[in-house]
This record gives sequence, C-alpha cells and structure tokens, in this order.
Amino acid sequence: MLERNLSPILHAQVQHAVANRTPLHIIGGNSKAFYGAATTATTYLELSGHSGIIAYEPSELVITVRAGTPLHAVETVLAEQGQMLAFEPPHFSPQATIGGTIACGFSGPRRHFAGSARDFVLGCRIINGYAEVLRFGGQVIKNVAGFDVSRLMVGAMGQLGVLLDISLRVLPKPDAELTLCYPVTSAQAALELMQRWQGQSWPLSALCFTGGVLIIRLSGAETAIRSAAQQLGGDIDPKGALFWQGLREQQLLFFQNDESLWRISLPPATEMLDLNGDWLLDWGGAQRWLKTSEPAARIHAVAQAHSGHAVCFRGQDKNDWLRLEPGLLALHQRVRHAFDPYHVFNPQRLAPEL
Repeated sequence: MLERNLSPILHAQVQHAVANRTPLHIIGGNSKAFYGAATTATTYLELSGHSGIIAYEPSELVITVRAGTPLHAVETVLAEQGQMLAFEPPHFSPQATIGGTIACGFSGPRRHFAGSARDFVLGCRIINGYAEVLRFGGQVIKNVAGFDVSRLMVGAMGQLGVLLDISLRVLPKPDAELTLCYPVTSAQAALELMQRWQGQSWPLSALCFTGGVLIIRLSGAETAIRSAAQQLGGDIDPKGALFWQGLREQQLLFFQNDESLWRISLPPATEMLDLNGDWLLDWGGAQRWLKTSEPAARIHAVAQAHSGHAVCFRGQDKNDWLRLEPGLLALHQRVRHAFDPYHVFNPQRLAPEL
C-alpha cells in the first residue's frame, strides 16, 4: 500500500476554494457515486492519494488511517492481527476508501448486533469550510473530548468537512461462525421469528430473510455456536460466508435488476408495510430493502407513518431520494452553516437546501 500524506496539498486547495467560493466535489475511490443526490460542484477534490495507516495498536483495539486509504487495505492489516471492522462495511468496488465509507455511514449485516459505523469512530481530523484544520475526539476509547463531533461526520456525505484522518475502534474476529437456514412461509412470519430469537441469548451476528428463507449467522466460540445450532435447528449452509458477502456487497440475485431499490429503516418489530414490490429483510427487520415502482412520495409517507424513514439507494428517484422533516432539516442547516457557511463541500448532495 502506497502511503502518502497529502494534507498540506488538500488544505491549500480548500483554502483557494473558500477564498473564491468555489464549490468542491469531494471524491475518494468513487465507489459510492451512485448514493445520494448529485452535487452541483464541478471542481474535484481528490482524496484517493491521501492514504496510509498512521497508527495501529492491536492491543488497544484502535487504528488511525488517512481517509483515502483503500478499505480492503485496512481490513487486510486488521485480519493479520485477528481483528476486524465490526460494522462490516460494504465495498461496492475495489476502489472503496475508508473515508468514503465513513462519509456515507455504511454498515453491513453485523451492524444490528455489533453497532454501526458511527459507534466505532473515536476521532477524526478534518478541514472545515473556513479552511481550518481541526481535530476531534482521540485515539483511545476513554478519550471522549469532542466525541459527538467526530460522529457527526459519519453519514454527512462530506458536507461538514473534508475527512483527513479517522481513528476507529476495532474488535477481535470471532473464533468461529455458522450460518443456518430456515424455510419460512412469509416475510411477516420471518419478522415474528426474528423478534423471538433476538429476545433470547443466542450468539447472533446477522439475521436476514429473502426468497422464502430466513438466514441466521451465529458468531463466537466454536462450542457456543455448535450448542446454539443444535438447539435452533435449521439447515447448516456450508457456503454461508459467501451469502453474507453477497448481501453486504449487494451481489445477491435480489439486487440484480433495474427497479428502484429503497432502503427503509424501521423499528425491527414493525409489521410489514403496505407497499408493493419485492422485499429483503436485514438487521433482524430494522433494515428493509424494497424493489418497487411505487411513487417516491408514497414510500416516504408510509415509512414515516411507521416511525421510520426511506432512502432511494439506487434507481430513478434521486430527485426525491431522501426527505427530512422540517425540524430535522432546520437542524441540518444550522450544523451545516457552523461547519461550512459558504456551502463549499458537496452542495446539494443530501438535499437541495443543503
């Protein structure tokens, strides 16, 4: 892995952009260009060359990396020490970077049981919209100064600043994993079964329903997961690891067509929504993927009526991909103004008002 510190160059570029009020399109590996609305910025700020591991203390379970570091490179280094990014982030491309992953706030199948990307961010260094280099949080778990500010960067789509460096908490890999499959008659029946399992002390690390099959992943000590599997029953899937990788990277058959793909986040016990289309349930029912031709307005309305929210992840509805309630939009605008008052970074990537 090529290690390069481009912080001074990036800082100079942002200084010039702020002085001239030139909007910047922040780009790393460009693996997530499909996500969100299109920005109106036409001048690129390239971070893919800003890469390398700054510090890694396996015994402290903390790694600090530059934002342009390839995601696969980070995971390789961690795997050599028997550790992992516990939020199991998707790549979507070999060019995926850790900065883009954090900026989009992406988490994989383990998220519901281990925590989200936001939960593992300890600190970061950014360039804000005043062209100031700022550091928030720390490199150890007990250092919580500015902790919430660091977490604000997760899922902000680069609109609050240019991520330079990120400190992350990591976890040991489980000793063993096992995937079990159960035929289930309906999505509603799968939801009810998932809720029952989550109320018990099974070593769960993923729960998914697709194509009439409920799939469960157990993680932990070998003896513990074998004992749990015997009690839970079901069929062991010897290729379970490939299934979870396919789910994480959206390579399953479910994802392979041109219909709009919606991600709907809900309280996991919420009953199935009255929306037409094909469903895949992830995160024990808390994240639901819907392939549909339903109008965007109806999808947003139904999700909000059930205390959830919907995002057009891929497809043709990017003009209405995300809806922020007035109070939440006002909060976003205030935070945006505090970090980037001239809207230099990725304007309109989240919403027209941002």
